[in-house]
Parts: sequence; structure tokens; C-alpha cells
Amino acid sequence: MSSSQEKTNNFEQTKSAEINQSASHRLENINDNHDTNLELSPRNIEARTEKARTEAMQTAISVEVKSKDIEKSKSRASSPHRGSISDKDRNNSYTKTIKQVQSELPAGSRLFSKITHNKFIEKTSDVVGSTIARPNAMLSGAVAAFILTLLTYTIAKTVGYALSGFETIAAFLIGWVIGIIYDYLRVLVTGKKF
Repeated sequence: MSSSQEKTNNFEQTKSAEINQSASHRLENINDNHDTNLELSPRNIEARTEKARTEAMQTAISVEVKSKDIEKSKSRASSPHRGSISDKDRNNSYTKTIKQVQSELPAGSRLFSKITHNKFIEKTSDVVGSTIARPNAMLSGAVAAFILTLLTYTIAKTVGYALSGFETIAAFLIGWVIGIIYDYLRVLVTGKKF
């Protein structure tokens, strides 16, 4: 059970105890007045009892209204910060989330996660991913490697040349260069990175 639920339960118990105490106090007053005032008729006793019940209900309602006001003020005080999120808050949230997720992983996966989420490795990966390992360059390299290797293999088989094995790597590099050039020209023309 969370501390906020415990506080709510304690507050509700306190509230119900106050209501019961107020009602019992009113009934004691009626009984004391009844003993001292033996001349009261049953009608007066019922009227006083009803008056005590009404006062007890009003007390209960006022306690309930106060509790709602307290809950509203707590919710206002604990409302999330609005506006832009600072780098410090973002980093703290990221670190907290990573640690929480890593604690739920098996030992092998946890070790791999700690290695890959190391600050140095993440920064290096981001730099490589935004420069030489761009998605369009990798895709165009793979497509060019497939097509050019297929053409080279077909021509070499027809003519009778032996292949060295470097053809696929060279075809990939040609496609990769074409993809990088395409990416940078697209950024220059449109101004959008993605």
C-alpha cells in the first residue's frame, strides 16, 4: 500500500472518529439534560434528539468539506510542473527509468544493457548513427551490393572470369557513397534531417 493511500485511510478513520465522537457528545448532552430536566415531555426529548442528529450531520458534512479542501490543496501542490523540461530533469528521469528497467532484467541482459547504455558508448553510437551509418546510406549500400554483385557474378560466369570475393564489399561501398550523397543533398535542399 502506498503512503498516499495510508494517509487517505488514516484521514478517513480520523474523520469517522470525529463524527462518532461528536454524535456521542451530543447524545450525552441530551441524556444529561434529560436527567436534570425530568419535566421534559417525550416530544421535547425527540425534538432535542433530532436537533442533536442534525448538528452531528452538519459537523460530519463540514469535516467532509474540509477533507475535500485539503485533498484539493494537496493535489494542487503536487501537480506536475508545466512548461519546458530541463536537461537535468530529463537526465534524472532517463537514469531512473534505465535503472528500474535494468533491475527487472535477467543477469546477462542486465550486463549487456549496462554496457550499451554507458554514456561513452551511447554518445559514440549517436555520432556514428548520424554521420556514417545513416539509414539511407546503409539501405542503398545493401541494395547496390545485391544488384552489382548479381550483375558482376552473371557477367563473370558468362565470360569465364574468377571472382575474388571483394566484389560485394566494393558494391556495398559504392551504394553507401551514393546513399550518403543522396542524404546530404536532400538535407541541403529541404532543410529537414529526417
